Amino acid sequence: MLFDLPSHDTLFQALLDRDAAFDGRAYVCVSSTGVFCRLTCPARKPKSENCTFFGTVGECIEAGYRACKRCHPLAPMAMADPAIASLLAALDERPDYRWRESDIERLGFDLSTVRRSFKRQFGMTFLEMARQRRLRDGFETIANGGAVIEGQLEAGFESASAFRAAFSNLIGKAPGNMSRTPLLYADWIATPLGDMISIASRSQLHLLEFFDRKALRSEIRKLDSFAKGKIGIGRTDPSDQIRTELTAFFEGRSAAFQTPLALHGSTFTKQVWEALREISAGATRSYSDIAKRIGRPSAVRAVARANGANQIALVIPCHRVIGADGSLTGYGGGLWRKQKLLEIERQFLPSRTEGKARATE
Repeated sequence: MLFDLPSHDTLFQALLDRDAAFDGRAYVCVSSTGVFCRLTCPARKPKSENCTFFGTVGECIEAGYRACKRCHPLAPMAMADPAIASLLAALDERPDYRWRESDIERLGFDLSTVRRSFKRQFGMTFLEMARQRRLRDGFETIANGGAVIEGQLEAGFESASAFRAAFSNLIGKAPGNMSRTPLLYADWIATPLGDMISIASRSQLHLLEFFDRKALRSEIRKLDSFAKGKIGIGRTDPSDQIRTELTAFFEGRSAAFQTPLALHGSTFTKQVWEALREISAGATRSYSDIAKRIGRPSAVRAVARANGANQIALVIPCHRVIGADGSLTGYGGGLWRKQKLLEIERQFLPSRTEGKARATE
């Protein structure tokens, strides 16, 4: 099942309500102005008879419409905010700089507005993001064999205790408490949608998560218990393989993930995860679809819980599960990220027509 657009009346009401549930999944083309918009566009609302809804930007362009200059439908949702775009560009230029609130004000932005925008789009403030970027440098220094003090200095922390606290808050363990003879190895992977952590043994991948996932620390604690405290920092063949496969995915070259996985869950949970892996890139399913697929049509809530318990993001594609009405539903990595992942995966479809033909077979 590809994403089938709801009725015209449903989408028009979503347009009137500026409902973000369909953002990135449906666009409105307005015949009276010749432009196409996100359903969350702040512009004056058109009449229903002047609206045509499409599921992709490409369809809007092919129909002869141009992109709205207010809601920027050609840009990712987050980057449509000029404050976010400017501050992310500034962070890329000076990743090792210790950003402060005064720097944000100096660039001409309101602190409270910036804070709300970043929290809404990324689950963290700009200052937290900048701090995480510096922590990544310290992590990589330690992973390459450097001492903890070298990692601290590379991350730009003057205080050893502050570095330990920041590291522990992110990973769940202070750098000095990471095992020197590990069974599981933690690696830091930068992606266009935010930094991720992988935890792998020498033969399998056990965890792949975005750092801002709320459940990350509890997931790491469980793995630490499983490994009897032997989680260290470093890279293995599976962590290198998933890094390569993620690069190919985000560059649009391949949606195939072949890294061997270690799945920590009940028999039922593993059945759900296997069903998720059977959803092809660019397609979506609902919780009820998954429940029927595994022969448990009444276990929709249990399927939802198993979906939320997934700790190997993207490889087990829980982001491909949407609401029965076609709207985006909850995602541990954030709805903005779920939207972008689904947009990325559309390029892996041979064509919408062929995809629909496969779905009805």
